[in-house]
Amino acid sequence: KTFLVEIGTEELPPKSLRTLAESFAANFIQQLDNANLEHGEVLWYASPRRLALKVLNLNDTQPDSQIVKRGPAVSAAFDANGNATKAAEGWARGCGITVDQAERIQTDKGEWLSYTQNQKGQPVVNLLCDMVKTALSKLPIPKPMRWAARQVEFIRPCHTVTMLYGDELVPGTILEIKSDRIIRGHRFMGEQEFTIDNADQYPEILEQRGKVIADYDKRKSIIKQQAEEEAAKLNGKADLTDNLLEEVSSLVEWPVVLTAKFEERFLEVPAESLVYTMKGDQKYFPVYDKQGKLLPNFIFVANIESKDPQVVISGNEKVVRPRLADAEFFYQTDLKQRLEDRLPRLETVLFQQQLGTVKDKAIRIESLSGFIADKIGADVEQAKRAGKLTKCDLVTNTVFEFPETQGIMGRYLALKDGESIEVATAIEEQYKPRFAGDELPSTAVSCSVSIAEKLDTLAGIFGIGQHPKGDKDPFALRRAAIGVLRIIVEKALPLDLVELANYATSLYGDKLNNKNIVDDIVNFMQGRFRAWYQEQGFAIDTIQAVLALNPTKPADFDARVKAVTHFRTLPEASSLAEANKRVSNILSKVEVTIPEQINAALLEAGAEGELAKKLAILTNKLSPYFSESRYQDALIELSSLKETVNAFFDSVMVMVDNEEIRLNRLALLKKLQNLFLKVADISLL
Repeated sequence: KTFLVEIGTEELPPKSLRTLAESFAANFIQQLDNANLEHGEVLWYASPRRLALKVLNLNDTQPDSQIVKRGPAVSAAFDANGNATKAAEGWARGCGITVDQAERIQTDKGEWLSYTQNQKGQPVVNLLCDMVKTALSKLPIPKPMRWAARQVEFIRPCHTVTMLYGDELVPGTILEIKSDRIIRGHRFMGEQEFTIDNADQYPEILEQRGKVIADYDKRKSIIKQQAEEEAAKLNGKADLTDNLLEEVSSLVEWPVVLTAKFEERFLEVPAESLVYTMKGDQKYFPVYDKQGKLLPNFIFVANIESKDPQVVISGNEKVVRPRLADAEFFYQTDLKQRLEDRLPRLETVLFQQQLGTVKDKAIRIESLSGFIADKIGADVEQAKRAGKLTKCDLVTNTVFEFPETQGIMGRYLALKDGESIEVATAIEEQYKPRFAGDELPSTAVSCSVSIAEKLDTLAGIFGIGQHPKGDKDPFALRRAAIGVLRIIVEKALPLDLVELANYATSLYGDKLNNKNIVDDIVNFMQGRFRAWYQEQGFAIDTIQAVLALNPTKPADFDARVKAVTHFRTLPEASSLAEANKRVSNILSKVEVTIPEQINAALLEAGAEGELAKKLAILTNKLSPYFSESRYQDALIELSSLKETVNAFFDSVMVMVDNEEIRLNRLALLKKLQNLFLKVADISLL
């Protein structure tokens, strides 16, 4: 039969409703599996005032089972005279048998006493209440609460518990509330309370009589579809980001999608401020036209079917108007002062106690942006100008009210002040990429400023020894490091981490006390390489083979990793990796200085001479490949050495008694190793 459990509560936290429901289902499935109960699909339901599960085709009885209880080893169960020891007798008593009734089992660790107990399966209705309790106790609830005079805790006060197995009421008490057939409907529509006769009636009976759509995904789908239809009536497109759609779906039990408007004069305000107000404060969906311009309309979701929807629409328009007026006031006030004139006010904003103010940071970013721009061929003066103005919008009224608009507001104000589009864009894009998969800065000037902004933070925080520890990273240094690496790699910028770290730290003067700061920054960023490239699917030993050379140019590192990855697809790769391991092992045991040059007069004809000849040819041929970072082409050429190297090891003894010949052969191997080390240490593959 079908099993139903519904927990009726006060309004649950909307941002965690889906997580709670999915966790409840996962926990309960685990309980069913632990009890060895056969069942069909497990469906979860969630609305602001309830969590529910429905288990289809649940067996009415737990299957019989056998429990094997292993006792002490036979050697410890009997004394020298063959009498049972106290350990054996105690174990037997616990099993309800005598020692002579015990079985014996043979394992690879010897012979043991054993007892197989047959356990009869229980009726499912006797098990369900405890299973629900356990599933609820494991929900991810960071701050449980108590209510009334009760001692139980849950995420919100609980009012009803319904547990049905088919048409049978499952007895039990959960959260100090007895299981009953009563279900509560919508607060203002339908029946406030009604009884349910059979588990199969859920959730349809709740929708018909209680005016509650318990199916979470159904509510979300209704909201999405109706919002798109409402936007289409305006020849526009609704901003239906999934996070907001999820939150709104968690706030209503009976969604009614309506469209409202606001005065067009508010469109003079930067759209981002209006959007943050509508989405963040009011949970409204903004609407854009086909060119991506904000329309003076918004879509919202009511939790009630009104006889006069216009009253509901007017009410929401009245609520949003003062909020938009605030945004307008902040922006108009901000326009009265130039962005550059705000720089002195940054002296009142602390970046970090030991590292000074945000103004100090802006001056450092100015210098660092110019340094980076010069290295990558960007406009140095534009980069320095943008760097100087990066943080000025932090002291605007708009950013103070809407922190998410930092950078964005800087762009608007910079353009109003007559700054170039390059400078304005760089001010906005200084924070990109903000998260994994986010887009990168769009121009060379923006790249310079974005790298400088992140690198200054890395240099400062590492400079005072506040390295990230475990999951504690208050200055988001890991994100900053990945951001710098992504820009350099994906834009193929010729930047060196050591050079960048040295210049960034020099701008702090005597404020830093970490003597190993440059090494710490470079090592930290190379550590990000390992995690980042593993996430992209590159083999860990490929990454380690490149890291062994300690490359400090991210774009160069990227070229090497991709070259080694391609090399591994060649049929010669495995053999050459083995040969490099052999060479590495031989050379690691040599304690004397190996000659730089090979003495041709000491070479034997055949495999040894052939290897020396090929190495000489490849050394000359590959020199331009390495200088142009054509590592993949270089490894393809080096793969031609396979037969020659194999022939050398098959027919030539390296460690001969004659010291002169031995050292000459070691020099030959060193030359072979060095050619591969121009790309990576493939002996690690």
